[in-house]
Amino acid sequence: MTYSLKIALRYFFSKSQQTVINRINGFALFMVVVATAALFIVLSAFAGLKDFGLSFTNSFDPDFEIQAIQGKYLTLENNTLSQIEALEQIDAAAPEIEEKVFLSFKEKNQVAYLKAVGPRYINVVEVDQLIALGDWLSFSGSEAVLGFGIAGSLSVGVFDYNTFLNVTVPKKNQKSLLGQDPFVTMPSVVVGLYQISEDLDKKYVFSNLEFGQKLLELEANQYSSLVIKTKGAVNKEVLLPLLSPFFKEPIRLVSRSEQNAALYKMLNVEHLAIYFIFTLVMIIALFNVVGALIMMILDKKGQLKILLAMGAQPRGIHQIFFTIGLLICGVGGIIGLVIGVLIVILQDHFPIIYVPGTSLAYPVLFELKNIAIVLGTLLILGTISTAWATRGLVKKVKAYAIS
Repeated sequence: MTYSLKIALRYFFSKSQQTVINRINGFALFMVVVATAALFIVLSAFAGLKDFGLSFTNSFDPDFEIQAIQGKYLTLENNTLSQIEALEQIDAAAPEIEEKVFLSFKEKNQVAYLKAVGPRYINVVEVDQLIALGDWLSFSGSEAVLGFGIAGSLSVGVFDYNTFLNVTVPKKNQKSLLGQDPFVTMPSVVVGLYQISEDLDKKYVFSNLEFGQKLLELEANQYSSLVIKTKGAVNKEVLLPLLSPFFKEPIRLVSRSEQNAALYKMLNVEHLAIYFIFTLVMIIALFNVVGALIMMILDKKGQLKILLAMGAQPRGIHQIFFTIGLLICGVGGIIGLVIGVLIVILQDHFPIIYVPGTSLAYPVLFELKNIAIVLGTLLILGTISTAWATRGLVKKVKAYAIS
């Protein structure tokens, strides 16, 4: 251990004869603790909110979706589905048809998106678990499952056999003769209502594949996409070459994050904004470290002359105060992280803060990467602030030696 480190540790743990210096040093350490704990807690809280928000879309969206690059529909041969499910990386696969449709019930109308699915669809997306009223599709007739938002707009109830929900789309062959109806309309019975989130509840209506193919005038082997559930985390670049040989036309593989690109982009921007805001708080806290170092240098002026007389070098004295600055940041950062981790764990297991107006505990998520982010930020900013506080110290020490 060099003399610079020994003296730095002594100055850090010992008290100055001047009370004001001790208070400045203590306040600087306290502010580093608070800023570090605050940054970690806020990042953990946002991670919890993000995970909570995405849980709604994750329960509705598949891991991957196969789409045709050219045209709107995929052609899927009879044995292709079983061959895809036989792959080691694939847990389940199911075809679906998605199309924008016009819904009408009595005198009310609304535009929505039809998702025509088969019985195997719930092996990929457990949408049947999201039914809040009524039942999931029985695949035995012209049935429909709506979101609560659509049902509210149209004033639709379940199992109403007196009035049908009409689903309308333009005819596939637009060259219809004069006087002919250019639209295809099919009636359906609402058998269930699902509830996920406000946006999704107003967007989708489910029906069976036969209903969708008849409505859109498609062949029996034509689908909009193929949804896939994978076994654990699978890389998109690895999966695409395995799936491409099963299709005659070129395909693209869309991951869950790409299916909700706008949502993920918004969450990432918000995460970055929160990080920068609380990094600014940490920068303000580190100004106290700068002030503490400057005051300590002035307080130890007499002792510095003694060190110089004993043979200490100006660079070594500069290293003393630079080390003290790093110790304040390091010790304060560790204490702050311990406090932050304890608060996050306490909130996760024994909630003390709840979402206003509800009995729902405020979500938090403990992640090791947040510890790395906080420590990295503190290390970089602490080094910069300490270097700025001790700038020019070598010249000052040389001046002390001359005087």
